Amino acid sequence: MADASHEPGIRRAVASDVGAVKVVTDAAYHPYIARIGVVPQPMEADHAANVAAGRVFVTGGPGEGVTGLVVVEAREDHLYLDSVAVHPDARGKGVGRLLLAFVEAHARELGLPEVRLFTNAMMWENRKIYPKYGYEVVERRVDGPYDRVHYRKRLF
Repeated sequence: MADASHEPGIRRAVASDVGAVKVVTDAAYHPYIARIGVVPQPMEADHAANVAAGRVFVTGGPGEGVTGLVVVEAREDHLYLDSVAVHPDARGKGVGRLLLAFVEAHARELGLPEVRLFTNAMMWENRKIYPKYGYEVVERRVDGPYDRVHYRKRLF
């Protein structure tokens, strides 16, 4: 699988990163628990399985410390962006922008024409950010306890 290695500072996560992946994910999503009334799904993910499957990409070189990450899955007609997490200490430093650029480059390397994702409707910060990067709303749908806004960005 391609690594979009031309994006500096982002690499495929390895087993020794699992603890950092959990720490960054929990720190990024924990503030939303009270707002949405449930634990965000990325906090309950099997991080070790996602890393082992090659779905997780992190910032920084080995031993440098992870400040952000993405979890992606190549599907037949798009790259699904399952999670973007930036540690609160690294917010405002361009980590999220770098990660989104990586995701788009990775999709292109895989020959996939678009990136798809969703966010909880109560995560209004995300709902402001994604359109700024060219993502368009596809639909809003309730899935169990989650009210989700689905987005896509066409790349070709």
